[in-house]
Amino acid sequence: MADSNVTKRALAAALRELMEKEPFDKIQIAQICERCGMNRKSFYYHFRDKYDLMNWIFDTDFIAFTKENVSLLRPDDRWELIERICEYFYENRRFYRNALQVKGQNSFSDHLREYCRPLVRARISSLVDDEAADDFAIDFFSDALICAIERWLLDKECMPPEQFVAKSKRIIQGYAEAIYQETQQI
Repeated sequence: MADSNVTKRALAAALRELMEKEPFDKIQIAQICERCGMNRKSFYYHFRDKYDLMNWIFDTDFIAFTKENVSLLRPDDRWELIERICEYFYENRRFYRNALQVKGQNSFSDHLREYCRPLVRARISSLVDDEAADDFAIDFFSDALICAIERWLLDKECMPPEQFVAKSKRIIQGYAEAIYQETQQI
């Protein structure tokens, strides 16, 4: 098991290095293997394809980061957790900018969306009854979240995470309040 993780991490490091210099769609498995001194057989023993490796990088790094940070915060520190998550994406923005360029089948955006859906479902369910947390609502808010993150990270003038979170918070709270006030007048 330990050897397996060492191999996976070496392949992941090689892909990260390559993604610093060239688009993901131009990277070949042979390049990844060459960079870390492994053969293709070793690669395919651990991963189906380079998309699987890219998603594994997110899954292991991001989930470890999230678990570590969740344990440090009080339950009511949601915005601080969101800011820390955005800091993670910002610090790793070269990798994620490249990953977000992948479109179609095996896109990173789809993988990220599938990861976020249960989190969005849990959050919405904590705010409203289960009936209101149907698939349409979950998809609506998941898509909004992913789209906002993509737009932010892909922007050439990518603003710092604390500014992104502050603007997002202001928009969410301000518009939610305005919409609520408007519905009360009807």
